Amino acid sequence: MDNKQIARILRETAQLLEIDGAIIGRYRSYEKAAELIDSLPESVEQMVKEPEKLKELPGIGDRMVEHLNEIVGTGDYALRKKLLRKYPATILDVLQLQSLGPKKVALLFKKFKAATVADVERLAKDGKLRELEGFGEKSEQNILKAVEVFKKSTGRFHLNTAEDAATSITAHIKKAGKAVESVTPAGSLRRGKETVGDLDLLVTMADGHTAQKHVDALAEHILKYPGIDQTLAHGENKVSFTLENGLQVDVRMLEKANFGAALLYFTGSKEHNVALRGRANDMGWTLNEYQLATLKGEKHVAGKTEEEIYAKLKLDFIPPELRENTGEIAAAEKHMLPKLIELADMKGDLQMHTTASDGKNSIEEMAAAAKALGHEYIAITDHSKAVTVANGLSEERMEAHAKKLRAANDKKLGIRVLAGSEVDIMKDGSLDYSDEILAQLDVVVCSIHSYFNLDRAEMTERMLAAIENPYTQIIAHPTGRLLLRRDAIDYDMEKILDACAKHGVAMECNSYPDRLDLKDVYLRMCKERGVKVVISTDSHNTGNLAFIRYGVTTARRGWLTKADVLNTLPVNDFLEALRAKPGANRKKQAAKGR
Repeated sequence: MDNKQIARILRETAQLLEIDGAIIGRYRSYEKAAELIDSLPESVEQMVKEPEKLKELPGIGDRMVEHLNEIVGTGDYALRKKLLRKYPATILDVLQLQSLGPKKVALLFKKFKAATVADVERLAKDGKLRELEGFGEKSEQNILKAVEVFKKSTGRFHLNTAEDAATSITAHIKKAGKAVESVTPAGSLRRGKETVGDLDLLVTMADGHTAQKHVDALAEHILKYPGIDQTLAHGENKVSFTLENGLQVDVRMLEKANFGAALLYFTGSKEHNVALRGRANDMGWTLNEYQLATLKGEKHVAGKTEEEIYAKLKLDFIPPELRENTGEIAAAEKHMLPKLIELADMKGDLQMHTTASDGKNSIEEMAAAAKALGHEYIAITDHSKAVTVANGLSEERMEAHAKKLRAANDKKLGIRVLAGSEVDIMKDGSLDYSDEILAQLDVVVCSIHSYFNLDRAEMTERMLAAIENPYTQIIAHPTGRLLLRRDAIDYDMEKILDACAKHGVAMECNSYPDRLDLKDVYLRMCKERGVKVVISTDSHNTGNLAFIRYGVTTARRGWLTKADVLNTLPVNDFLEALRAKPGANRKKQAAKGR
């Protein structure tokens, strides 16, 4: 079992206990263990073999080690199963609704026996919730919005979940030996879509292993993958199955001569493929998953690689992230495709948290992990005081923390540490720290963590006020969305981006797979307006720092180049490119910590 599965079981146990009326100390122990395990870079499945090492982790005692052993050994937990005999399993879906916590879910179950999302939706539509304590008419509307988010997200998976599955299945397929030349992910994973519906893998058969007997043997091997829940299809050159988490996987076995055409077809998008097929037809050819050929199919034109197909269609090669039929074909025809940003272009990471607030690692540990990834600088941005749930820093603590961050540069870490903070944007648009504190920081990252349901006009004014504040330099996870869980906050994006352009405020592309915020469409709007972007991970432990690749992928989907992203610059150039704070001396600021 991976850490996310273990954390999910613990978290669901905590939620069910809270619904059941358990005392806070009991369910909080499961919540804290879930939070810790979700953030660990090490595998708990391996750690349970060394219980003493496991008990070194904060909050993990003998009893929790027993629980973890049971979960790893059986794939579930007896207490969770017991509670699910008392409450329908569908109540776990209800707990995913943004506007409902365990106490409200317990109230709805007690009063109405509401145990499904459909039950809750019906109650809200019938106006039966507004009179309940803790609810109201606005609560009903928020619940209905949350239901719509739930419906849209059903059957979708985060990008990292799909990537992890692809990596694991690929490793299994390659164990088949000489028959396999390569395994390539296609579909929405290859295009870097923010969520994935199913996983497509293309297997190229090696020379001398294309006979059906070799294909059949490989198919049998693939279907022995230990994570399969149900086999859906077993054909001549394709197998389909679902994993235990519900993700459908389609694996196709191909000859090398058809690989390019198949990769192009199965990468998509559908809209991009339709446009390419229309272009091929206009040129007297036909394009399908096997080849580019003359209209009657009697003469093969191309098919071994995507590059040769695009070339025959008189187009520059179009990167997978751009294949959405949003202008990329016209740009490829005119040789006007941008040179997209690459992971190797990144020189720094500008949002991360340490043990000073809600992170799991020290300044030095975060710095070492970032250096190992090739970064030249990082900004440590622990939370401001308003986020009490994340141990936000008071002004006194922040002042001391900033000094500690600057002192870290005297330790010859091999990487520049910038003193920053993730400062809350309050309900009225003011910032959570005084100007005196903000003036001491190298990097001021501002974000919303509260009052998500303000109406559009009020939220727009709130954001504008924050952007107009002369100390605001970067807006973090600007729409506040949590993929598959929480919709974006509602404001006038065009007004916000125009204000960012006017005041020199950068927008963050948050790399955390649960966020990927800003999304590709808004990043392209940034580019059109000259609004600079930073790509950051929002890391809460050293393992999260590698998520920056997802931010780069999302930036590529937004047509961004190296020049559009501030943290592709060397550290001193980056600091000069940031919005200047009142009275700031650029040269002195750049020299700090050298």
